[in-house]
Amino acid sequence: MSSRSLAEIRRYKTLSYDENMNLIDAHCHLTYEPFADIEAVIKRSINAGVKGWITIGTDLADSIKAVELAGRFENMFATVSIHPHHAKSADPAVIAQLKKLTQNKKVVAIGETGLDFHYEFSTREQQRDSFLRHLELAAETNLPVVIHSREAFDETLKILDEFGQGLKSVVFHCFSGSAEEAKIVLDRGYFLSLTGVVTFKNAEITREVARNVPLERLMIETDSPYLSPEPMRKQKINEPALLVHTAKFIAALKMMELEDFAGAVTATIKRFFALPLDF
Repeated sequence: MSSRSLAEIRRYKTLSYDENMNLIDAHCHLTYEPFADIEAVIKRSINAGVKGWITIGTDLADSIKAVELAGRFENMFATVSIHPHHAKSADPAVIAQLKKLTQNKKVVAIGETGLDFHYEFSTREQQRDSFLRHLELAAETNLPVVIHSREAFDETLKILDEFGQGLKSVVFHCFSGSAEEAKIVLDRGYFLSLTGVVTFKNAEITREVARNVPLERLMIETDSPYLSPEPMRKQKINEPALLVHTAKFIAALKMMELEDFAGAVTATIKRFFALPLDF
């Protein structure tokens, strides 16, 4: 299959809007302050064709908020976790509280958890300990795991490998690694989730990943309120409605009709998170 240039992708005819589209934002932070008017955010999202959401809990208080928020909207679901930035707080008592939250039917995964060696707001040892506790929780609850890995790819894989085969399924969210790293992830049976970064001018490495990852292992997300895609990059607060730009872009990159691409990634997300949705 030949590949399209960036200019050709931006002109591709499938970039027309389809009001019947049913996309799911696989990773967003709808509890964050920019989304105080959540009803308006959800309305814009639905109008754009993004009709399901996984909102991510990043510490104990935020995880509680995420579960509560998901309870307000039929097609919204939550994850619970202590983000690597906050790993120092992931003691056994806090993990026990997260486990209680998983009893809510709207909780569909553990994470985002993993390692962040860029900021290191928590020490590397604290992050490793927290990561292992989250993996144990995921195994105990039979829930999939959402991975955050920044400048720590090898160490993240090492911990996953050492943990063994007890995990239901794993997705590397906001994947920004190379095609070679993507292959390593896929060879282990894991999933990749791509953000609006794929639309950025300097993101050819991510575009190469997007071209090659099988649809049955590919998810898309906003990671909102961060990483607004082109052509909305100047909009500093990203939101689920803008996922449609990422979907259109990757559909063109893969030389697919938008409807076919949207249907495929939505099916993957539904299967991974076991979402009880009828679209």
